[in-house]
Amino acid sequence: ALGLGANEFLRGALTKALGGERANSLIERILHGGESSGLENLKWLEPRAIAELIKLEHPQVVALVLAYIEPEQAGEVLHFLPARQAGEAMLRLAALDGLQPSALRELNEVLEEQLSGDSQSVQVSTVGGPKVTAEILNRVETALSSSIMEHLRAQDDELATKVQDQMFVFDDLINVDDRSLQTMLREISSETLILALKGSNSALKDKFLGNMSKRAAEMMRDDMEAKGPVKLSEVEGAQKEILQIASRLEAAGQIQLGSGGGEALVG
Repeated sequence: ALGLGANEFLRGALTKALGGERANSLIERILHGGESSGLENLKWLEPRAIAELIKLEHPQVVALVLAYIEPEQAGEVLHFLPARQAGEAMLRLAALDGLQPSALRELNEVLEEQLSGDSQSVQVSTVGGPKVTAEILNRVETALSSSIMEHLRAQDDELATKVQDQMFVFDDLINVDDRSLQTMLREISSETLILALKGSNSALKDKFLGNMSKRAAEMMRDDMEAKGPVKLSEVEGAQKEILQIASRLEAAGQIQLGSGGGEALVG
């Protein structure tokens, strides 16, 4: 068995490489010899492989799979699914607020058989919903996100509104407190920030620049001017990258998104 120090080193290295959720799953299997279930195995497949596995399944099954894997991975899977199936699956995902354990076990067993995995019971009953749907849509490019939202709104306007309310867009960063924004800036590369701010409004530009040193802000302004025209897709990609950084930092408890929700920070 690994010693305590080695355990901590391994956990830290895996968390840095894979993110907290996937690292925790893997560390449990390494340290405690746990078996991986059919659903759990999906987290280690390439997005294209997952899409191939589920593309002929009912949209409800696709929705359950998207709910179980990580939002970033689910967003990538959407790219490899037919547009109509992706829209139908996200509609069902948004409406999903719970699942009978027996149904989830059945899905798990089917996936285990397809993946040649070992049988293991899954103790999960609450999946999906508007928040999970929004988290996935926040991680795909704007064109695909907009297309899926149009499909949701055409089918169920009230449900689409609930999803929209949970989505966090780049302009919403205007409401982030200065301390949180400064924490974010330490994680964002200059090139990514330049591209993202090229497509933002003046108030948001001032917000970011106002949280830099005077010299850094002046250099950033010069770099943005020198950059010249850029493709909209590059701007949107950079903004999505910053939103993912913000989501990761919020999940880690290092920043607060929004202007008034949640507990106040102290210390």
